[in-house]
Amino acid sequence: MAEGKELRDFDGETYVMERALVPDVSLVKAHVADKSGNLRFNLTARNFNPAAAMAGKLCIVEVEQIVEVGELQPDDIHLPGIYVHRIVHNASPEKRIEKRTVRS
Repeated sequence: MAEGKELRDFDGETYVMERALVPDVSLVKAHVADKSGNLRFNLTARNFNPAAAMAGKLCIVEVEQIVEVGELQPDDIHLPGIYVHRIVHNASPEKRIEKRTVRS
């Protein structure tokens, strides 16, 4: 597996150096976007979506709400608009995972 590839030692372990995969398109979902593409994610969506958005050559974001530029406070922006190429507005998405079920 390592034939012809660069090897490096870190803390006594030898690792094979590989180039990162760069997807053509990143699809992510955010709660709110402003018209410049700055995003705010809900809860655990903040864990993986920013990294996924930054990885792709083209980033398409589905959002529930679009606000004017300046309405999001700087501390509320989880991903700057520089990484966002397209915004798709879906005001009432189906949230299958977020349904709460209660047994009697």
